Amino acid sequence: MSVREFVVLGTASQVPTRQRNHNGYLLRWDSEGILFDPGEGTQRQMLRAGVAAHDINRICVTHFHGDHSLGLAGVVQRINLDRVPHPVTAHYPASGQRFFERLRYATAYRETVDIAEEPVTGEGAVLADTPAYRLEARRLSHPVESYGYLLVEPDGRRMLPERLAAHGIAGPDVGRLQKEGALRGVALDEVSEARRGQRVAFVMDTRLCEGVEALAEGCDLLVIESTFLDEDIQLATDHGHLTAGQAARVARDAGVRRLVLTHFSQRYTDPDEFARQARAAGFDGELTVARDLDRIPVPKRR
Repeated sequence: MSVREFVVLGTASQVPTRQRNHNGYLLRWDSEGILFDPGEGTQRQMLRAGVAAHDINRICVTHFHGDHSLGLAGVVQRINLDRVPHPVTAHYPASGQRFFERLRYATAYRETVDIAEEPVTGEGAVLADTPAYRLEARRLSHPVESYGYLLVEPDGRRMLPERLAAHGIAGPDVGRLQKEGALRGVALDEVSEARRGQRVAFVMDTRLCEGVEALAEGCDLLVIESTFLDEDIQLATDHGHLTAGQAARVARDAGVRRLVLTHFSQRYTDPDEFARQARAAGFDGELTVARDLDRIPVPKRR
């Protein structure tokens, strides 16, 4: 059975707290896993969350601040120690190549796994195009080069049983019709309807910018930083971050179905206030203020 869920490994911003580890997130997408922003302590959080090195097919780093990347060294070495049997691809800003190399080879270990390095360059880059998804990156606005990531499932068709039955199409003929587009004078469009592919976006450290809006547009699941509360909007702008209200308004305007707020400053002790401000900003979809070790399902198709 395929699983599509977002596993939260850490939710703190620059400084971890007693309740929140540094960043770390795994998107399970059917048979693949994409690890985002492994901050310090990610390897141990994986253990607590039941995430194995074998679950990782891609690593996506938004930018090279420590809370988003210091866990790379341990994760890369664990992938090699466990002899992950499939290739692993790493995506990260090209300007941070020296940081990636330092983290990848931070200490001595035996390399047993092919980790392909595919740095991100340019605006709106397509990083991967597979039968299961397309992975894109968009430039964000932060003091260092930063990218958000978007996973888009290809559009498909939903077969309509009552129309199939009316045309006497059943069993292996259904698959034949899907493959060939027509069968015995019946076109695929007559017995099916368009099924929009699902979309998941991951947006970390950034001010409001075009990239944020482009990534969020029409998403089923948007995971986005909300480092500050609205009363500290000037701090957010100065340091290249978002507030809860800003993130929620982006999600509202983009038609996001489920919004996940994360990357919280240590200055706040009441996580419910992030939810209150997000609702006050007009977002009325599904809302999660992320906690470490949460497992958040990608919303089912409408």
